[in-house]
Amino acid sequence: MFIPCGETFPDLSGFTLLMPAVSVGNVGQLAIDLIISTLDMCKIGYFYTDCLVPIVGNNPYATAKENAAELSTNAEVYSLPSKKLVVLQLRSIFIKYKSKSFCEKLLCWVENSGCARVIVLSSSHSYHRNDKQLSSTPFRYLLTPSIQKTVQNKIKSLNWQEMEKSPCIPEIEDSDLCVRVPGGGITKLLYDESCCKDIQMAVLLKFVSEGDNIPDALGLVEYLNEWLQIIKPH
Repeated sequence: MFIPCGETFPDLSGFTLLMPAVSVGNVGQLAIDLIISTLDMCKIGYFYTDCLVPIVGNNPYATAKENAAELSTNAEVYSLPSKKLVVLQLRSIFIKYKSKSFCEKLLCWVENSGCARVIVLSSSHSYHRNDKQLSSTPFRYLLTPSIQKTVQNKIKSLNWQEMEKSPCIPEIEDSDLCVRVPGGGITKLLYDESCCKDIQMAVLLKFVSEGDNIPDALGLVEYLNEWLQIIKPH
């Protein structure tokens, strides 16, 4: 599925993969755009897949006439070797019934490429919050079992709040509890698949409403930066 820009496949061993979920307000995608442009990341390839609606456009990160005419597609991969970061940007929605196939292929690529962990930037409908969530921070996180032992202490030191479990069937009061991310696109599917495949994955999300979601994206990147320290705070 991954097609490199050069003749050889880049070595991504030990890298952290950042990617968005196509979710409410497109917050994850906006956050990834901010990361790519701020860090001036280099495009190393793209995904050739039938799971996303095909699109093509001009270079969204153009800085001069020379690179303004470069084309961009629906799923591109960028890298910053100095920080061991690789970023997947999704610019299109999933074709019906294809999201599960995409998640399986993506996680297979993650395993084969040697990426150490995956961090998904996502969002969820703010109107689905319960009373406890309404009176606390709008940010939440999820960790797969395999990443908990390596980052749990750091996460606890940040005083972050884990995504609460809620009834699997909201209309039934005594329904079993499970993790739900309404409006989160493939977030829950990716998380569940990663748990099954023992892949180190963290999900960072914000409760939002549709509208001008640029401030939400900025907040989500700041939330991520608290943990990874991609850019040292002044």
